[in-house]
Amino acid sequence: MVQRISVESLDMMQRIGERTLHVGRDRPIRISAGHRLLHHDGKCRRPHGHNYEVTVTVRGELTDEGWVVDKGTVTDVVDEWDHRFLLERGDPLVDAFEAAGDGDGLIVLDAPPTAEVMAVVLEERLAERLPDSVSSVAVSVSETSELCAAP
Repeated sequence: MVQRISVESLDMMQRIGERTLHVGRDRPIRISAGHRLLHHDGKCRRPHGHNYEVTVTVRGELTDEGWVVDKGTVTDVVDEWDHRFLLERGDPLVDAFEAAGDGDGLIVLDAPPTAEVMAVVLEERLAERLPDSVSSVAVSVSETSELCAAP
C-alpha cells in the first residue's frame, strides 16, 4: 500500500528546527597529506606526512531535500586536501614545489599547518560552501592516534 504524505507532513521540516549531521563520526574521512612546521625546533620541521582522519559536525535547519547538508559537499571539501602537501606561506618549499611543476599538489596556509589550524581552515572552507541554513560547523582532525584537534 502506498502511503500518502499530507500537507502537515510537508510542513514538518519547517517545524523540526535545527538538527545535527555527523560525517565521519564512526568511520572518519581519511586523507593522506604531507606537511612540515617551518618554525618548529623538533622533528616536525622536516617534511613528512600523515594519514589524517577527519570528522565533521554540521548543525542547521533541514533543506527542502530533507537533510542538513549533502554529505557529498562535506567530503568534497575535505578530499581537496588528499594527497597534497600543506605548507605555511613564506616556506621556501612553496617556491620549490612551483619550480618543480608540482604547484597543483600544494596547499598554502596563512599559518603553520598543524592539526589545529587544519581544523579551523576546513571549518571556514565548509562554511563558505554550505547553505545559509547551516548555523555551525565543527571539524576534528586526527594527525595520529595520539593527537586530535577538535573545537
